[in-house]
Amino acid sequence: MNTREQILDLYYNEHLKQNEIAKVVGKSCPYVSKVVKADKRNKEEKESRKKTNAENRKVYLQEYFKTYDRPKKDDNSYEQMLAQQKQDAMELSYNNNTMSDYALAKWSSIYHTNSKGNLSIDRKLNVGADIPKTINMNIKVPIQKCKNRYVYSY
Repeated sequence: MNTREQILDLYYNEHLKQNEIAKVVGKSCPYVSKVVKADKRNKEEKESRKKTNAENRKVYLQEYFKTYDRPKKDDNSYEQMLAQQKQDAMELSYNNNTMSDYALAKWSSIYHTNSKGNLSIDRKLNVGADIPKTINMNIKVPIQKCKNRYVYSY
């Protein structure tokens, strides 16, 4: 039996893969591929292998998902909501019952940044007189010199 016949026998009768055939025969994978492609049975064999692989994959996935146990994720959305509520309560409650302009801008979504970098309200909105129309965001942070370094104070 010559090499070509051996390759075709292993491919069509034994149903080995081309790289496995190359190891058995001692030839390169491109040579085995060339011999297999030259055969007239190649198209039907490819289709049948494709179908069996699809069926095997379907069975495998069904079994896999039957036994797959997804890890449980900790749902901490309630704790996050409580923390956000606490933070909002701290920002909104002062002794004199007033809110800083920055806290108001952070809390509401009516402000947008204008060309100067300040926060301003859209002119189409009607708001009360106690709501600032613009909030200056270009405040210079005071710095103090400390041991030859500049330290920002908040």
